[in-house]
Amino acid sequence: MTTMNDDRPLQPTANNRMDAPMEKDFSNGNYRNGNHQHLDGNMEGGVALDRIRTAGSISISPELFEKLYLSPENKVAGELRKTFGNPTPIALVGFLLSLSPLSCDLMGWRGAGGNGASDIGVYFFFGGLLMILGSVGEWIIGNTFPFVVFGTFGAFWLAFAATLQPFYNAYGAYVTDPTTAAASMGQPGNAAGLKSPSFNASYGFFLVFMGLICLVFLICSLRTNVVFFVIFLSLIGAFSCLAAAYWNLALFYENETNLTAAHKAGRLVVAGGAFTFITSMAGWWIFFAIMLASLDFPFNIPVGDLSHIIKGASEKRVNKEHDV
Repeated sequence: MTTMNDDRPLQPTANNRMDAPMEKDFSNGNYRNGNHQHLDGNMEGGVALDRIRTAGSISISPELFEKLYLSPENKVAGELRKTFGNPTPIALVGFLLSLSPLSCDLMGWRGAGGNGASDIGVYFFFGGLLMILGSVGEWIIGNTFPFVVFGTFGAFWLAFAATLQPFYNAYGAYVTDPTTAAASMGQPGNAAGLKSPSFNASYGFFLVFMGLICLVFLICSLRTNVVFFVIFLSLIGAFSCLAAAYWNLALFYENETNLTAAHKAGRLVVAGGAFTFITSMAGWWIFFAIMLASLDFPFNIPVGDLSHIIKGASEKRVNKEHDV
């Protein structure tokens, strides 16, 4: 039987499988040498550091791994996770510093408004740039789920910023009045397009399908933790409300006497902002948890591990083989 440094037997459990190295086993399978250490979220900082200094290889529990990377454990080749830093926090920074002020804008706090147009630069360089960089980092180290999530939302922030940016003429293209169009010749992004029923109805569909992809992420997040699940659940509510708001605005601009549609759109925008505010608070929580864990703080905050509720297919297969 293989042993650790303290000569206790290493049991093939769900959290410490014999057939594959854990994510932070930097020696690629050195469970079989006598200098392997296993760290989990409950170990005191001093003890962890002492073990790291003497360890030939290091593994961490699935719970701690999922807190650091927002992804179930998976088998990867090479030592990329030893070579590169954890890209998850930088992607979260981009997401949070874009979404948090936008949620306040949507709710109209302190007179804010304009669908967050004041923060176009933030959406480009925090939401877009940092999330794409984080996505590439997750791809390099083999974390497929956060790679897809961060890449999706990085592209969303870039698309959202481009829509608000007059240079791209997203709403100016919907100006149909010849007089207005002629007056704005050479000036892309005529604001009159924002009041076009077609523009508002069309943009609503993009938000609907963002909600759909968040539904897919929501189901997948059942293998991660409660906080990540709350993030996607609230995003589904946010995209649903905002899509409905744009469709009601389209109804209002078709007939400006339809004040009911205008009032409903206003309430839906505020509701969407409330949902995104919940998303932001959950995001700040998990960001704090990741930063504490990454620096081996002597305390940590829970994120509600869900990996033990829905077992992975490979884990079920291993358990079945052991039972046989």
